[in-house]
Amino acid sequence: MKKNNLSKKGNELLKIYSEFVKSGYKTVDNKKVTSTYNDFELVAYKDILKENFKRYKIKSILDYGSGGSDWNRKNFDESTNQSAMEYFNLENVKKYEPARFLDERSKNDCVICFDVLEHIFLGDLKKVLIDIFKCSTKLVILQIACYNAKALLPNGENAHITIRHPQWWKGYVDSISSDFPDISILLMCSESYRKTKVFSNWNAKMWHEDKNYKIDY
Repeated sequence: MKKNNLSKKGNELLKIYSEFVKSGYKTVDNKKVTSTYNDFELVAYKDILKENFKRYKIKSILDYGSGGSDWNRKNFDESTNQSAMEYFNLENVKKYEPARFLDERSKNDCVICFDVLEHIFLGDLKKVLIDIFKCSTKLVILQIACYNAKALLPNGENAHITIRHPQWWKGYVDSISSDFPDISILLMCSESYRKTKVFSNWNAKMWHEDKNYKIDY
């Protein structure tokens, strides 16, 4: 699970993202941003996350592509001053952030992956999603941006290199989840900043238990 099986392009991108962490990046309007990937993006989704963590009895998490997230920092929930660990009543959080050379990948109740997959080279996407599913025992939560980023790569391309329609992502994740029938999925796709389409939770086991042949969820 610790092995990096990315393609040549995937590893080139990883080096670029590592450089972003150290030196920042240029934006589409030609500005320089020096504080990179430090936002705790899941703050905006804390209600739906809490609901799902309770539903699936989640106690351990792997934050896949964790950026600079701090699960122990106070005031994650402003009304209670609780950290994310406290707010979600978690016992353990592991992180995987290859751009920061942090790799704590292991089996956990849930893998959460926020604003990562749109940065992955299309040729590596299947490998990355399989890795995500292999690290989960109960639930996978994916939040994917389906629009251009403010950041630019050094060659002038937008940093969101794999932009697809939410329904495309649903079909792609379906094709991976069929090999992990006991893992449930919560898929959220943002078509613009904070405008998110949330798909109903599913797992492949449900398809086989459904009385119909045609599956529409």
